[in-house]
Amino acid sequence: MNLSFFIARRMVQRDSGDKPGVMERIAVLSVALSLTVMILALAVILGFKRDVAHNMSVMASHVTLTDVRSIHALDSEPVTLGRHLDSLIRSTEGFVRMTPFALKGGIVRTREAVEGVMLKGVDASYDEGEFSKWLVEGHLPRVGDSVRTKDILLSRTLADRLMLNVGDKVEMLFVERDASPHRDRFKISGIYASGMDEMDRAMILTDIRNVQRLSGWSREEVSGCEIYTHDLAQAAAFADALNTALLHDDSFETTNYVATSVMEQYPNIFDWLKAHDVNAAVIIVIMLVVAFFNITTALLILVLERTRMIGLLKSLGMPNADIRHIFLYRASFIALKGMAWGNGVGVALCLLQDWTGWVHLDSEGYLLSVVPVELDIPVLVALNVGVLLTIILLLTIPTYIISTVKPDETIRYE
Repeated sequence: MNLSFFIARRMVQRDSGDKPGVMERIAVLSVALSLTVMILALAVILGFKRDVAHNMSVMASHVTLTDVRSIHALDSEPVTLGRHLDSLIRSTEGFVRMTPFALKGGIVRTREAVEGVMLKGVDASYDEGEFSKWLVEGHLPRVGDSVRTKDILLSRTLADRLMLNVGDKVEMLFVERDASPHRDRFKISGIYASGMDEMDRAMILTDIRNVQRLSGWSREEVSGCEIYTHDLAQAAAFADALNTALLHDDSFETTNYVATSVMEQYPNIFDWLKAHDVNAAVIIVIMLVVAFFNITTALLILVLERTRMIGLLKSLGMPNADIRHIFLYRASFIALKGMAWGNGVGVALCLLQDWTGWVHLDSEGYLLSVVPVELDIPVLVALNVGVLLTIILLLTIPTYIISTVKPDETIRYE
């Protein structure tokens, strides 16, 4: 039998009939509040990383293959998708699928407003699954049909700014570098909302043949390929491997082509996501310090209230280390009680936000319109274990006050 644990448990059972002390209640509340804040911070940060990275990969894919002259350019240089290039891409380790795309910068003009946009053309190989989830009105444009349509899909943000609705016809103006500008008219087939207003404000989806016609390209010429790997984390490695293969390839077909990961295309967004890790670490450290000091205060009060018991145990020959273990167990019970409340409240708030989305954000500053949350069970378990172990390890320091208790003074008047 573990005597220290037995005595600590009997202390809890004896005190359970009494009203808990003020400091003990404060310690439980402190641990509960601290753990709730930690859970919310981690859930929100993980949710941000998941949703922003996912949305970025949908908008821009994991890796993009383009002509090197097209990087950060409004109008792209055409890429010819031949068999050799197709084979080179598919043979690169980590490849899952790819789809061609064509881009054309233009201006949407209505009676109410004028907006600069990017017309993105895709074909039948494009995975429209995510846009189907984001669709709020109308239907997706028909792409890859035998008959080319002039349907477009634009965002709710852009539709509101231009005061457009499904079924409206919209005029677009395209400015050429070496030719006079020309106009074209499209029909709005649907409206989507991804929640990322910064991206939604510019992109319009249509059939790739519309963009090829506007650019004067053949059916084989496109702006590039959107390539998807097994996981977004593999995007940078895949882009490096593909660039190495392109560099050592002697074919004229691959001249001036470069692969760029989504992290390279939007470094400011992914650096911003990495900065959240520092914020999470700071929050966890602060909350641990708050919980530690409150439990330490409660522990010292428990020791002072039990000085006569400590003196009696010492007189009976119990070592200081075993007596310290009694109060460490007692403090652990307090911490576990607070952690139980903290887990319950923290998880409940996360589930409430996930189900209702009642806390909103300014999408211009945070890229998302609703606060995202993700409850990762392994992370949650690791957080609880880490908090408990950290508190117990830190509490070993104040328990050394027990060694200063003298039995002859504490039990003199018993």
